[in-house]
Amino acid sequence: MLDLAVVIVTWNNADIIGNALQSLIDDLQTTTLIHQIWVVDSASSDNTVGLIRTKFPNVKLIASDENIGFSRANNLALREMGFEGDIPTIELPRVVYLLNPDTITHEGATQTLFDTLIHDEHVGGVGARLTYEDGSFQHSAFMFPGLSQIWTEFFPVPGRFIEGAFNGRYEKAQYQSDEPFLVDFTLGATMMLKREVVVKTGLFDEDFLIYCEEVDWAWRIHKAGWTIMCVPQAHVTHLAGQSTSQVRAWSTLNLWKSRLHLYDKHYPTWKRWLARRLVMIGMRRKMSQLDPKSVNYADVLSAYQTICDMAKA
Repeated sequence: MLDLAVVIVTWNNADIIGNALQSLIDDLQTTTLIHQIWVVDSASSDNTVGLIRTKFPNVKLIASDENIGFSRANNLALREMGFEGDIPTIELPRVVYLLNPDTITHEGATQTLFDTLIHDEHVGGVGARLTYEDGSFQHSAFMFPGLSQIWTEFFPVPGRFIEGAFNGRYEKAQYQSDEPFLVDFTLGATMMLKREVVVKTGLFDEDFLIYCEEVDWAWRIHKAGWTIMCVPQAHVTHLAGQSTSQVRAWSTLNLWKSRLHLYDKHYPTWKRWLARRLVMIGMRRKMSQLDPKSVNYADVLSAYQTICDMAKA
């Protein structure tokens, strides 16, 4: 039986995917896990596909000829494994591990995540403790987004980087513990799920092109009766935003499109209405603060206006 299937989605990641795959492979070699590694490439224009084919021939590579987005790309691999449908046509892996291409896996991380997940029948998903490239602290998990988080996104008091539950953040001390702790959701950079969780809750919602897809899936996992944990003993370096930083205005637009879809899907009617009003007011405020002399002024202004229009809908 296959213990673990890892899925990595790439888009123009030739400069980092080699390190991500090699560190993962090195870590897996310290385990007894029977595993597969899948990479789904969304029409990269660089040498991502060629590099993987040349240097990592044992990786199962799916090279899409169009950019199909994070959710569809992950689902493509999951369907190839046999997920989705009432009766699986092939034996499914015990655990699925969704891993970002902008990661470096430290020794023992994968086995620790796997063991924590399998140990408790109530745990449906786990994620690693993340740090930035320089070793500095990075929040690895968050509380489900509420109205207070929307407020902190747009207004100076208390500010989006304030630590605490108001901004959906867990205390740093919890990450420094030797014990896993319960969270609402972990970042999609390291998202490990049990087979039965995937079967029962379904795959990623493909209406999320990029962003919030892991939040939505975590919400569904909780509603189905499982818990999710962050595992500080499992350490992964997360370079953060390597693909999305390539197209700033496009990324901002898709971020808020996904957030609005998330609010519509999981908020009650009154909260959904209020959330959309906050977004609309906040975007208008951002538009008023833009510098017309900036190089990307027109693109950013257009993105903000589009988000306002979506919030009004």
